Amino acid sequence: MILEELSNAIGVSGEEDDVRAIILAAIRENVADITVDALGNLTATQMGTVYPDYRVMIAAHMDEIGMMATAVDANGLIQFTNVGGIDARILPGLRVKIGAKRRPGVVLWKPIHLGRDMNAMAIDSLRIDTGANDKSAAEPGDRIAFDGRYQRLSDTVVRGKAFDDRVGCSILVDILRGGPYPVTVCAAFTVQEEIGLRGAQVAAQRLQPDAAIVLEGTPAYDVPNPQLEPEAGDLARNPATRLGAGVVLTLVDGRMISDPRVIAFLRETAAANGIRYQVKTAGGGGTDGGAIHTARTGVPTMTLSVPCRYIHSPTALLNLDDYEASRALSQAVLTRITPETFQRE
Repeated sequence: MILEELSNAIGVSGEEDDVRAIILAAIRENVADITVDALGNLTATQMGTVYPDYRVMIAAHMDEIGMMATAVDANGLIQFTNVGGIDARILPGLRVKIGAKRRPGVVLWKPIHLGRDMNAMAIDSLRIDTGANDKSAAEPGDRIAFDGRYQRLSDTVVRGKAFDDRVGCSILVDILRGGPYPVTVCAAFTVQEEIGLRGAQVAAQRLQPDAAIVLEGTPAYDVPNPQLEPEAGDLARNPATRLGAGVVLTLVDGRMISDPRVIAFLRETAAANGIRYQVKTAGGGGTDGGAIHTARTGVPTMTLSVPCRYIHSPTALLNLDDYEASRALSQAVLTRITPETFQRE
């Protein structure tokens, strides 16, 4: 597992180079046909031992959310915009790294004792302070990443940044190291998912898969609402997904509705192999599956996710048992799937 190295790496959308280099070094001995396309996707093939002509694309995106410098004032304060979905309320006081030199900085806003309306937070009201007093602090276009470090909190729980989707990338590396499989695996470490599934669209067009698996991190909604009365806690802890309950099967999101045959196949495969799983029914957001499943004449697509608390923050949490469940189910699918599995009559 290379999750720690991947989590600590920086790769805001459009600048995934450092992440790609780590992955390439990790998989080079296990795959063939390694390609980096014009957009930056890293793809590779592992030939099947029984059905070499049946191609299963497995996608995980390398990019993370972050920010981009848009201007620097005469006092050295950096104005910025978001790259991907960020809740501006988490930003004040956060440490960040800026540009290729990873210059340290901190997001500032008015001090708390001066009073402010936290509900009125807007990114254009924030600045980043690097300690510089001139315009040398950054250049417009510099990517800005959260300054978060991977840490093990317990035997099974770890924290870090960019688990969306370095967790998927790490699992895909594990899958490739565990192959080959009966079917051909077309691995796609994609770019620019956080700003519109752009890399997956290009990769799917080129790889021409017969089926697909998308490996993701997804929000865990298992933190009780602190505004509820204590006796309401049981209701508050009835989320769509939770840490430690297994790999997440997505029924529907904002970009794809899962084929019932796909969900049935995943349930049967998990049950046959004793793999814990949970079902996500919330319909928002989207994954690379939204771009992949509409490629060619349609691609049966499975979305397998690891639930993460505080996702899209510098300190997300995940349970390594869920990580292992996602890896195990992915490998079980690759062992069980055949060209007839999703064939329509």
